Amino acid sequence: MTETMASAPTLQALFDPKHRADPYPDYRGWQLTAPISEPVDRLFVLTKHKDCTAVLRDLRFGHAEGDEAGPLRAKPVDAKEYTLVDENGNPVRSFLGLNPPDHSRLRKLVSKAFTPRMITQLTPRIEQITAELLDAALAVAGPVDLIRDFASPLPVVVISELLDVPLADRERFEGWSHQLARALDPDFLLPAEVRESAMRAREEFADYFRELVALRRANPGDDLLSALVAVHDQGDVLTENELLATLILLLIAGHETTVNLIGNGTLALLHHPDQLARLRDEPELIDRAVEELLRYDSPVQLTFRYALEDAEVGGQAIPRGSFALLLIGAANRDAEEHTDPDALDVGREPSRHLAFGQGVHFCLGAPLARLEGRIALGALTQRAPGLRLSGEPTWKDNVVLRGLATLPVTLR
Repeated sequence: MTETMASAPTLQALFDPKHRADPYPDYRGWQLTAPISEPVDRLFVLTKHKDCTAVLRDLRFGHAEGDEAGPLRAKPVDAKEYTLVDENGNPVRSFLGLNPPDHSRLRKLVSKAFTPRMITQLTPRIEQITAELLDAALAVAGPVDLIRDFASPLPVVVISELLDVPLADRERFEGWSHQLARALDPDFLLPAEVRESAMRAREEFADYFRELVALRRANPGDDLLSALVAVHDQGDVLTENELLATLILLLIAGHETTVNLIGNGTLALLHHPDQLARLRDEPELIDRAVEELLRYDSPVQLTFRYALEDAEVGGQAIPRGSFALLLIGAANRDAEEHTDPDALDVGREPSRHLAFGQGVHFCLGAPLARLEGRIALGALTQRAPGLRLSGEPTWKDNVVLRGLATLPVTLR
């Protein structure tokens, strides 16, 4: 064990709910005193940007498969997307929780349907949805909850229309999304009722989409679901279970992370009125502002990787069969990578933040999240000149996908 392990953070400190609103002082302390630590056997916590990046790009690290159990007595976070079982009773996961070559095969198939051109075509509709939601919120004379009334419904409507599912089912989508996102946290943090709720949500979601998949096979339309049903590569296709697992991933990644980007980003701007004023005065900075907000308070705070082989990171040996917990939130505030990392600067030169990961698992939905964030935050800052806090924000219990439960604001 190296000297960097001397003042290692405990798991209790790492996941303590009292730090949910602002974990960054603790992150900074760990970076300075214990950039790599081993709080329990075979679990290494990494806080530095260069070390997290190295793991994310290194194919010696991947996801645990089969019956491998982590030191937290749980599967690694990203691999806990067991939504279905195949005919042999084996769990079927989305490509996010798989290693090459299975990951490469599924990602290639999905990317054929989830194209940049398709994302670009969504721009006018996202602008329209954003305007309609803001119109309704601005019509309210008193405070509104920006999460409930703006940040949450926007991506739900977008993903619903992208898949061509009835807007009347939006509330069901939101419920499934919240339950599944909560279940991404390590098992030891989850009460039994939360795990059971997530399992029911997975089953309900799969049952719902099995019917839609059958309809799209018979009568394909001009939507993402039809494209995924029809996608193929040299005779290879997505099986029904692989398709359903992918759809669940799209729901979580397409909703929860975008809600957190809009909510966390708005709160950061409200806490930095000079930066909010600058963005209002210089709307052309919106692209840089979105990247800065992703860095400053990342919607995804941490992820796990499994050592498929013996490896060394930052001078620390990480044996095969160990887990690396990558503190994305800490890495994005690393002074060795970012100048004055605790300062919010909407004009900052685009940085190599890790909000969307790196390497083979880089977020496939990053262009859509950026587009929604740019349109939503741009419209909010320009159309709500009276934007200010009108109460104390509250945070969700989620550890991995850290975001606001409520954000009371006055818009006018």
